[in-house]
Amino acid sequence: MLLIFIALLPYVYLAFIWEQLPETVATHFNIEGKADGWSSKNTLLYLPAILGLGIYFLMLVIPSIDPKKKLQEMGDNFFNIRLLITSFISAITWVILNSSKEGGMEHSNLLLVIIGAMFAGLGNYLQTVRPNYFVGIRTPWTLESETVWKQTHRLASKVWMIGGIIIVLVSLLLHNNKIVFIIFFIIITILVIVPVVYSYLMLKKERVSINSSQEE
Repeated sequence: MLLIFIALLPYVYLAFIWEQLPETVATHFNIEGKADGWSSKNTLLYLPAILGLGIYFLMLVIPSIDPKKKLQEMGDNFFNIRLLITSFISAITWVILNSSKEGGMEHSNLLLVIIGAMFAGLGNYLQTVRPNYFVGIRTPWTLESETVWKQTHRLASKVWMIGGIIIVLVSLLLHNNKIVFIIFFIIITILVIVPVVYSYLMLKKERVSINSSQEE
């Protein structure tokens, strides 16, 4: 019920501002926060459902279809991950709705602050994720070895936390949106590539160790 309540919060805000919205509202913004796309305000009715409720139901279902049933074994840790993601998606939805009301993002870096906080928060729980096919760093190498999965998620946890904090600080302290977005995409690229490369190297190292033991 808590997750559903958080997912539905943007609808409460939308109901509050509905009469203030023009028939045509801004629905897309450039990196400077200026509107460059418009739609009927009725489009906003679908946004919280697609984002908040969509994520809620997706993460509600995947533990039951996980062949390894590892997500169910995580208990409170998986709930905390769901809570984090639902909360951040709800916050992002609120920013979009408010920007549509104002006709632009007055503080365009706020979206990046939320995304950075989400990565930092998820990083805190990433190393608790058990091997599965739906959540976590799912590469061919982490899925092949539980040891590699644990090593990769232990590293990714630290990288995501540090990267998320840097994104938040950069978004708050720098006022040049283009530079902020460049740094943001560089950090996101690092957050993706480092765990993938690391998992490959760890599995390769594990195979060499196994082959050496067999030869002896």
